[in-house]
Amino acid sequence: MSKVKYYYDSETLSYRKIEKKKGRKLKIFVLSLLGMFLSGFLLLLVYINLPSVQTPKELALQRELNNMQLQFELLNKKIEQAQAVLAEVEDRDNNLYRVYFESNPIPEEQRKAGFGGINRYKDLEGFNNSKLIINTTRNLDILTKQIVVQSKSLDEIVRLAEEKEKLLAAIPAIQPVKNEDLTRMASGYGYRTDPFTKARKFHYGMDFTAPRGTPVYATGDGKVTRADNTATGYGNHVVIDHGYGYESLYAHLYKYNVRPGQKVQRGDIIGFVGSTGRSEAPHCHYEVFKDGERINPINFYYGSLTSEEFAEILRKSQEENQSLD
Repeated sequence: MSKVKYYYDSETLSYRKIEKKKGRKLKIFVLSLLGMFLSGFLLLLVYINLPSVQTPKELALQRELNNMQLQFELLNKKIEQAQAVLAEVEDRDNNLYRVYFESNPIPEEQRKAGFGGINRYKDLEGFNNSKLIINTTRNLDILTKQIVVQSKSLDEIVRLAEEKEKLLAAIPAIQPVKNEDLTRMASGYGYRTDPFTKARKFHYGMDFTAPRGTPVYATGDGKVTRADNTATGYGNHVVIDHGYGYESLYAHLYKYNVRPGQKVQRGDIIGFVGSTGRSEAPHCHYEVFKDGERINPINFYYGSLTSEEFAEILRKSQEENQSLD
């Protein structure tokens, strides 16, 4: 039962019952509702503008996320440093190593091929740090590709170096007779007077005059293909196939020190000076062939002569005198 409220009427000097006015309850209800709405709105503004309160688990996850972002940034810097070092290696590879070994440089398009067209990083999109992750992954992929290409290039350089070493060892690069054993350099490559017919004819080798029995040396690594006296005019002679299109011939020998099929190295004694065949005096007639064509042997003595000795033998070889064969 609700309480009945009274008020004191000073005019009648008596208490009167308070009568409830119509619409008062509605007004109170509306005011209460309005007050609740305003309170809620104010609380919402406070919540939006104040930092959110995170749970310990959320704080731990946030720290982990921040650390991962930092690690990605550090990884990016390391990748950039590695790319800078690799770029220097690539530059030396193209402009030094491959030039020295006469090989074409690797184009930049080939070193970084395979990274255009389709979006290979679509699965990494849609995250808070997608841009950072995609950029790092792309740089790492490019670096990996460059390392693979460079590794294959260096493997090729190693093979070229081995071939170059074999080539340098094979090229006829010394005199067949040592300077101290020479009596004289009798005749060089070019037109000379034939000792028998006295006619002027082309002399295709160089004649090294030395006493009978003086050692004759292989001028480069190779395989002996001939050691006989069946070729007209050469007498006892040796032919060495050096590979790479090079051959050398040593004629008028007193005797051989090798046999056909035998492998020799530069500096090995292959025979001894003599005067067999079409020869006027003991000497070694020496010829060099490249791809089947006779070439001037004077261009191949860089392995045994000083600059002064080479200048002297060049001068003597150019004298148009009489050959010994």
